[in-house]
Amino acid sequence: MLKQLELFRWPQLFGGFISSAAKPYHLILSGRIVSYELRRDRRRLSMRIDERGLHVGAPRALPVGEIEAFIKSHGDWVLQKLDELVNRAVPRHLPIHDGARLPVLGDEVAVRVTAGRNRGFWKPDELWLAARPNADLAALARRALQRRAMEHFSPRLAAAVAQIGKPVPPLVLSSARTRWGSCSVRSGIRLNWRLIHLPAPLIDYVIAHEAAHLVEMNHSPRFWSVVGLLCPDWQNARGELKRQGASLPLI
Repeated sequence: MLKQLELFRWPQLFGGFISSAAKPYHLILSGRIVSYELRRDRRRLSMRIDERGLHVGAPRALPVGEIEAFIKSHGDWVLQKLDELVNRAVPRHLPIHDGARLPVLGDEVAVRVTAGRNRGFWKPDELWLAARPNADLAALARRALQRRAMEHFSPRLAAAVAQIGKPVPPLVLSSARTRWGSCSVRSGIRLNWRLIHLPAPLIDYVIAHEAAHLVEMNHSPRFWSVVGLLCPDWQNARGELKRQGASLPLI
């Protein structure tokens, strides 16, 4: 069984996708054609709006007419949120060059480029890229950031699972476009390496969330009580993760 932390969905700029389990539909709200994604695997009607648009969940047998009546009953809210998305900032492309500045663990580090054999290494407040001529500096930076991420995530995951009496699961870095993390009873925990850009308390929340799934593979009250044990300030961290996650650099 797989449980995933769905706190922020990357925009289409990041190559977002529509799941094969969801079907696109259209309806008219206040004279505007609105597309929505329909998933028929829910127990009750629900709606959410993210950077990819309107998503509706519904029971398998519910007629489309009833689903669209539900959407129309919330039409003003839907249009307002969709309009807000148009003006929302999206993650920025960040060119890597000598002197560029990268967010790492909530602070900034300077990028220094020198001649070398295509490797990255860290000094206080600096990421050094020893590069051959015509090297892909962005790729070198990504690899260095991923190493830094694993070094930071591993001991924090070990500490979290120790609190709940679980063995340390395998940890794999993810480059997923739609998830901060996931937990599988078979394959362990995956954490998005881009979390390394964020402050440590926000990373700790994601780790707590995924570690809690080792106890409860759901989002029941018991699950959230485990999250609270591992990360007492999880509600504030969750909101801050959504806010800061919307401005991460794209390298």
